[in-house]
Amino acid sequence: MANVIIHGSEGRMGQMLLVCGEAMDGIEIVAGVDEGDDLSAFITDCDAVIDFSLHSATADCAALCVEHGKALVIGTTGHTDEEKSSIVNLKSKIPIVWASNYSTGVNTLFWLTRKAAEILGPDFDLEVVEMHHRHKVDAPSGTATTLGEILLEVRDQQKDALRHGREGIVGARTDEEIGMHSLRGGDVVGDHTVIYAGAGERLELTHRAASRETFANGALRAAQWATQQTPGLYDMQDVLGLE
Repeated sequence: MANVIIHGSEGRMGQMLLVCGEAMDGIEIVAGVDEGDDLSAFITDCDAVIDFSLHSATADCAALCVEHGKALVIGTTGHTDEEKSSIVNLKSKIPIVWASNYSTGVNTLFWLTRKAAEILGPDFDLEVVEMHHRHKVDAPSGTATTLGEILLEVRDQQKDALRHGREGIVGARTDEEIGMHSLRGGDVVGDHTVIYAGAGERLELTHRAASRETFANGALRAAQWATQQTPGLYDMQDVLGLE
């Protein structure tokens, strides 16, 4: 049994985690905390904290987990480079699972994205398109960012190869650029498409989420897994055993 605290319990994902946690075998939700609550008042009762809060709150949550020797699962997105660095520096202290998306389907998309880019090679133009609900505050999504990072790694390119949208007379597309496009509207939970456009053919890999339940169950699974690990920085690929 893994005793879990939900940090960011009043948000959409936090609410779903509370519901799914109550139904999942091997999980006991011992507390839900949000902005204004004192996480330190509950943390001794848990084995792991799942963070779906605000990017500015994750570092303090992580430091408290280190102080009490608790595993941490991070689902919050939108962190600055400085915030990311401060959290990564704690990887030698506790097990940290940090993923932009905890869906099994999306993590399969990550795997397929890498394999397709390796197989198709440099002759295919790469574009990433994501759509989310009208209330999402960061763009591109964390999942789209991960997809872009995978493509950059395969192509051995730097971050400046990413092209965030196009407007006006921008000239012909270069061979190096990877397009990133963010759409917002309605109640879309999360759609992600990676486009490989070649001469005479096009391949598209798409994942569409119909419910946040898939993300919540994945994060809870990650929390169970993390409580059995040694200190280190992990992602959902590690949890699922994907290579």
